[in-house]
Amino acid sequence: MILFISDTHCAYHLINEQIEYAQEELGIPVSCVIHLGDFGIFRPQLYDFFIRKNGSFLKPVYFIEGNHEDFDAFDSLMKKYNNVYFTYLSRSVVTEIEGYRFLSLGGSAYMDAMTTPTASVIKDHHIDDCLEIHSEGVDIIITHDCPQGIGVPNSPGLEVYGQTGFARGDELARHFSPKLWIFGHHHKWFELEKGNTRYLGLSGSRRGFALLGENYECMIINHHIPFKKPSFMSKALTFLRILRPNGPSH
Repeated sequence: MILFISDTHCAYHLINEQIEYAQEELGIPVSCVIHLGDFGIFRPQLYDFFIRKNGSFLKPVYFIEGNHEDFDAFDSLMKKYNNVYFTYLSRSVVTEIEGYRFLSLGGSAYMDAMTTPTASVIKDHHIDDCLEIHSEGVDIIITHDCPQGIGVPNSPGLEVYGQTGFARGDELARHFSPKLWIFGHHHKWFELEKGNTRYLGLSGSRRGFALLGENYECMIINHHIPFKKPSFMSKALTFLRILRPNGPSH
């Protein structure tokens, strides 16, 4: 089965913990992971997990970008880490994984400069590029943000930004009529059947994941991983990394 998870925000270990829960506690084999954005593409954290601690994932991990990644360093970090520790699924591209053809569209709708860097914004040309793909060439759409107009509720305090989601998602739905559309970003579970499409929103990575098997059978797994209070030494190391934000260059 394919495990879908979202919004780890640099807590990469949560991916392995959820894989272990699926396999060891539920007895469900996981073939690979698709991460739906806010993975945590930041130099110090990537270096710490993959290089300094020699970390790795238990299964192959594919990811799309969210709105919380270091977009200034994104390309250089991909040259170092992509296709070595994980695989990046770029925007408006179809990738076949485990027999399904996934259309990937990372990024999100614009909210403000603090939470939505310019490079993370889904723009018209991304949608146009998707619509150039043959209508029968896509089985499942994966995005970080949700498409506008499907009823995902706003989080308390964010109502000022208007309705949730990015524009022109309805065009993608009409063009491809995908069986399944999976997204993250909003940190809440969401399900909707609309036309031929089942929309599925994931909560944060600490709250669970989804599993996709054959014939588009996809189920939500609620599994809460509590936050562990960092030790004094961990806090000290974090402080030192703030003082040296780029870490070693090799």
